[in-house]
Formats: sequence, C-alpha cells, structure tokens
Amino acid sequence: MNPNIEDIEQFQSTVSKICDIYLRAEELNNEGIHVYSTDEKMGIQAREHANAKQSMKPGCPERIDPEYIRHGTSGIIASRNVATGEIVEPLIQPTRKEPDFLFHIESVISVNPDDKHIFITDNLNTHMSESLVRLVAKIDNIDESTLGVKGKTGILKNMESRADFLSDDSHQIVFKYTPKHCSWLNQIECWFSIITRRLLNRRASFISIEDLELKIKGFIDYYNQFLKKSFKWNYKGKLLRL
Repeated sequence: MNPNIEDIEQFQSTVSKICDIYLRAEELNNEGIHVYSTDEKMGIQAREHANAKQSMKPGCPERIDPEYIRHGTSGIIASRNVATGEIVEPLIQPTRKEPDFLFHIESVISVNPDDKHIFITDNLNTHMSESLVRLVAKIDNIDESTLGVKGKTGILKNMESRADFLSDDSHQIVFKYTPKHCSWLNQIECWFSIITRRLLNRRASFISIEDLELKIKGFIDYYNQFLKKSFKWNYKGKLLRL
C-alpha cells in the first residue's frame, strides 16, 4: 500500500484514472467497452498429501499430515471482467512467456471481436511486448512499417515507447498499467486470493500437474456459474498518506 513514489503527481494521476475505469466498468460494458483486470499467478504447486488426512469427528478437528509429495508446478493467466466478475478465457499452464500472454489476450478479444477492450495490468515486460504492439496495430489497421525496430527505433524501441502506444485510448485494444509495486490496485489479485483460499489451500491434494490444472479449470467453471460478481470498488485514488 506504500510504494516508493518517485513522481507523486504522476502516481496519483495514474491511480485515479484506473479507479475511474473500475467505477465506470458497468457503464462502459453496456456501451460495448469491456474492462478486464489481467495478470498471472505462476508457480502453483501440485502437492499431494503423503498420508491420508484424518476426517473430523465429534470433539476432534480434521488432521492433516504436513508431509507432502511434489509433482511440479503450473499457473494461470487470467482476465477478470470487472463489470461482471467473470473469468474470461483463462490459460492454465506452467509458462507465462510472451507468446502465452499474447495467446490469452487474443482469446479474450475473440469473445467480442468487434468491441473495445481495456486491460488493466502491471508492468511485466510481456505486458508491453512487441507482439502486443503488432496485434493492436493489426486490429487498428496501422501500417507495421511505422512501428520501427525493437531495441532501436520508433514505437518498438523500448518498453516505455511500447507502453505509450499500447495505452493509447484511441485504439480498439487498450492496456492501462498500474504503478510499480501496486499489485493491490489490480482487481485480479483479489480473485487470486479467492482461488487460493478456496482451492489451493493446505487441505488440497493433487496427484499430478494434470490433476491440479483440471481442478483449477473446474473451480473457474463453478465460480463463473455460481459465484461471479463485481467487486464493490470504493477507492477513488486519493493517497492514503504522503
């Protein structure tokens, strides 16, 4: 909640704009502008209890042996529709490389291909990649020859120039970036907390990576059908302290 702020005015402006998008998400959704909170949760361990747990009895709580067997890790790349709470086209797999994130964004867009999409995410390099710039340019019919060369010139020169392009409100696909060390500002982190408490807690036991991924998918399907709802976002961007 207390990041090291280098430019206080820029920080408050960025936070206020993101909060405004959250507060207007339902209105925007009705206008065909879909707002998503997007990020990855990686390194989810497929841990199997080495010994069967003892079920609770009258006067005796459930007992879980702390020893477990490791079967590897997987992860989730997820976008949460801020207006509805739905988890849209989640990608459940061990990696989060540039092609993985691009594939996820393309999958989310494909649900409503003619509408405008706003993705709120953090400053990870894959969220400001060359492939995302080329995707946005393709959708907006921007000549790729005007994009420059990655690491050298133009829009593709560096992360800052790519982020400026990707956050342009005139595009059909727009990315809004939270300030550094402000994961609390990204609503998807609240949902990651939900799935951690309800599925990925110490009581869970997974016999393989495939079992873990199948149960994650099953939880997301259940969540979307019975539990999804918009978060009541009350924070308006005012700094809690200086």
